Amino acid sequence: MSETVLIVDDDPVQRRLTEAMVQRLGYRAMTADGGDAAAALLTAEDGPHIDCVVLDLVMPDLDGLGVLARMREAGVTIPVIVETAHGGIDNVVSAMRAGAADFVVKPVGVERLQVSLRNALATKMLAGELQRLKRKQDGTLTIDDIVTRAPAMRPVLRAIEKAAASTIPVLIEGESGVGKELIARAIHGSGARRAQPFVAVNCGALPENLIESILFGHEKGAFTGATEKYTGKFVEADGGTLFLDEVGELPPAAQVKLLRALQEGEVEPVGARRPVKVDVRIVSATHRDLIADVKAGRFREDLFYRLHVFPIAVPPLRKRPEDIAELTRHFLARIAAEEGKRVQSISADALALLTAYRWPGNVRQLENTLFRAVVLAEGEEIGVAEFPQIAMQAGEAPADAQVLIEPSPAMIAPWPEAGDALHAVPQPPTLHLTDIDGEVRPLDEIEKDVIRFAIAHYREQMSEVARRLKIGRSTLYRKLDGLGLAQQGAKPDVDAHVTMY
Repeated sequence: MSETVLIVDDDPVQRRLTEAMVQRLGYRAMTADGGDAAAALLTAEDGPHIDCVVLDLVMPDLDGLGVLARMREAGVTIPVIVETAHGGIDNVVSAMRAGAADFVVKPVGVERLQVSLRNALATKMLAGELQRLKRKQDGTLTIDDIVTRAPAMRPVLRAIEKAAASTIPVLIEGESGVGKELIARAIHGSGARRAQPFVAVNCGALPENLIESILFGHEKGAFTGATEKYTGKFVEADGGTLFLDEVGELPPAAQVKLLRALQEGEVEPVGARRPVKVDVRIVSATHRDLIADVKAGRFREDLFYRLHVFPIAVPPLRKRPEDIAELTRHFLARIAAEEGKRVQSISADALALLTAYRWPGNVRQLENTLFRAVVLAEGEEIGVAEFPQIAMQAGEAPADAQVLIEPSPAMIAPWPEAGDALHAVPQPPTLHLTDIDGEVRPLDEIEKDVIRFAIAHYREQMSEVARRLKIGRSTLYRKLDGLGLAQQGAKPDVDAHVTMY
């Protein structure tokens, strides 16, 4: 989604001209015919999302300086480019003191307006990212710091607001890389405990023999190597929030001890004589299907119900493509500043390429991809050339992880009933390792596709198929029977030699 620019001018001709230039530059344009209308749009709580304002300084109702004053009173920090036919130094100084980001004189050219818009938007993004990083370090991130415009995220934001107003245990569910820790920090930073500690623990990275010590602490000399007293993460988070990331990775013994700590509201450090009372708000996260783990006996049912009181399911990035452009601009502003690069924008073609990609690694993968693009970039704009790996996977085939199977040089359709049309368009076959939702396909499905392809490729010469697969004929027939291919005559679909899904 392109940035939205609000054009405020009482002259309808000049308003239409500026609107046409803004749209020509690739931005979305909104218009207001006066200062009062613009101030109402900019200060409304449920108003439209606006990224930048091109504001006429002289208007009959409320002039540009008045609009800037109302924005300042309402705490609106949208960058404003002041535009006027009266380009005196006094006007420039007044507008800049009132909070304008830039000043242009009518009639403004396309190139000058493009530079002003690009600089204003880049400055806004960078300032927002720096503030977000500062609030993250201070533990004061809020719901407003979650970068999203996707309708699929609206239920998530509403759930975060309700969770922040309570101390209810929250379980954040979602794929790796969707931003579960950011949501946990937003819940903490928007709640009554925001002035207290936020302690994050990656349960999947804890050594099994040290889990109890890390979570609950230990006394000096409690075990070999315990040369100092350690309070533990629960005590460290006392009064605040303890975030248990990847809680589904905890081994069974640790699950028992965690359950007791949650039930009793106290922890017992290793080697201590008496338990320690703690007051912590628990927010946990997992990428696993904990209900399936409970059924399989991998996760305690009683602990599950302790954690799964208020679940929040975060959709993957591929189900909220509206967020890709917004996240891209935020990441570019921050990474370019960190790397000292002159990158200020991304081309429309490159943005369309990123939006069409499925992002199996979600927001984390997008951020790392943009990091690489910034390092590769040699100019102020990033293009398709800076995303070679993404571009290679673009096209008709799904952009999931895949393995290309080398076809024989003279490969033709193996089945007579496939028709002559199939013979005329030989294609390299593709074996996809993930399904349409980005999840890894079961091994038996992948094995079935490989065997069906081999039978088709070697024209049902089962000895050759077994030899090429490096298995015995009896093993091959046993696999055919086990995979349900024997009943099908081991024949693939008519286009199985083209693409395997």
